[in-house]
Amino acid sequence: MEDSLLFHLGFDPVFLLLGLLIFIIILFVLVISMHMKYNRLKSSYNAFMKGKDGRSMEKSITDRLDEIDNLSHMAKLNRQNIKEIYRRLEGNYQKIGIVKYDAFQEMGGNLSFVLTLLDANDNGFVLNVMHSREGCYNYIKEIVKGESYIELSSEETESLEKAIFQEAYALKDIVDVKK
Repeated sequence: MEDSLLFHLGFDPVFLLLGLLIFIIILFVLVISMHMKYNRLKSSYNAFMKGKDGRSMEKSITDRLDEIDNLSHMAKLNRQNIKEIYRRLEGNYQKIGIVKYDAFQEMGGNLSFVLTLLDANDNGFVLNVMHSREGCYNYIKEIVKGESYIELSSEETESLEKAIFQEAYALKDIVDVKK
């Protein structure tokens, strides 16, 4: 057997057999690992597809897409409604200033008062109610953009300033209505 092919290689054939045996063991471990991964993927697929066929899967996907479309439509409607609410709120009285005082120093208390009501654009009125022994006197003065065309008393001016510099409830600060 001296003329054999293994003899001409220059190393012992036992090492070749051991190397091939190690290579076969590594391949066997890889085959087992791939089989385990395949089984996990198969069980995940079966759990996903359990009780569903292609048509029912398509229907559930289209139902979800329809729900998304409905939600998008409702969001647009809500945005329009919020714009309309904000538009209406601008004209409502949002800022209030009140000052109590003793008009004639004879009643023994602060029974007179000035009430200022303004909208978001500082338009509104100043209501001055003065109590005296003879009766009650009411005066109203129009306010346009934070100013009156009629001269205001010190109490009326104080009430107007309280209303103007009061933080107004503004929906546009909470919700972006520009969209």
